[in-house]
Amino acid sequence: MKLSILEPLGIPQDKLAAMVKEAVAGRMEVTLWDTRSEDPAELIRRSQEADAVVLSNFPYRRAVLEHCPQLKYINVAFTGVDHVDLDYCRERGILVSNCAGYSTVAVADLVFGLVLSLARNIPQCDEAVRHSGTKAGLVGFELEGKTFGVVGLGAIGSRVAAIAQAFGCRVLGYNRSEKHLPGVEQVDLDTLLEQSDIVSLHVPATAETHHLMNGARIAKMKPAALLINTARGSVVDSAALADALHAGRLAGAGIDVFETEPPIDSQHPLLTAPHVLATPHAAFATAQSMEKRAVLVCENLRAWLDGAPIHLV
Repeated sequence: MKLSILEPLGIPQDKLAAMVKEAVAGRMEVTLWDTRSEDPAELIRRSQEADAVVLSNFPYRRAVLEHCPQLKYINVAFTGVDHVDLDYCRERGILVSNCAGYSTVAVADLVFGLVLSLARNIPQCDEAVRHSGTKAGLVGFELEGKTFGVVGLGAIGSRVAAIAQAFGCRVLGYNRSEKHLPGVEQVDLDTLLEQSDIVSLHVPATAETHHLMNGARIAKMKPAALLINTARGSVVDSAALADALHAGRLAGAGIDVFETEPPIDSQHPLLTAPHVLATPHAAFATAQSMEKRAVLVCENLRAWLDGAPIHLV
């Protein structure tokens, strides 16, 4: 059988090759590509003879998959899988697994990097110092005593909730099913939005969560509140959020994810709105998380080859 690892995975290629070699134990012919490509024709070339592929977060759709007759397994080196054509995979009986959990710590860390940067005006303070300025107009606020709302209480949301408590925040949580987390008061979404000073989103991209934060829900938030999105771009109506920021109906937003992967058009509504701190879908990416991800990729491969696949979606 043939395995095609369609892109580098953030660790040295020789290290990845050694890890994969150990995982497949001679059961597969392995090709590791040292560049990333989203071109369908190139993805077809890299995938068409493969029995299994590994990829992270680029679109992998029917236009590619229908040219891969041998494909039996897609190992997604990412948490979300909305970029893979799951309907086509079901039609063809192609198994799909993910690497949920590798970026839990990394994403939670960036949430608070964004929150603190917005709360304490860190980018503006840096700019002021570099231009002989002072703290005038840049006095921020403390997290202690604030109400921190976490939308989605999975692994990442749960860690964010715990860190928020360490900062001295009251923590509200919203989840589609009941979760019992120490120190977290689970409430309905409207209550969370109305009472929170900071709202952090941690839900997957599904039909139900598309524009979960639409204009009506954004309007329920406090004018002095912050909205943080390190989940998926489609969870937020970008135009509605930009309108609220322009109108002063929201104090700021920290955005790591957009409707498409970076590079993002400079005229995107959130990049032209005030009080937005943006990062290029970097929340998941740390040296440690890339190592964890590679380990999970290999665990997935080994389990699939052993006939007992894990982390299926």
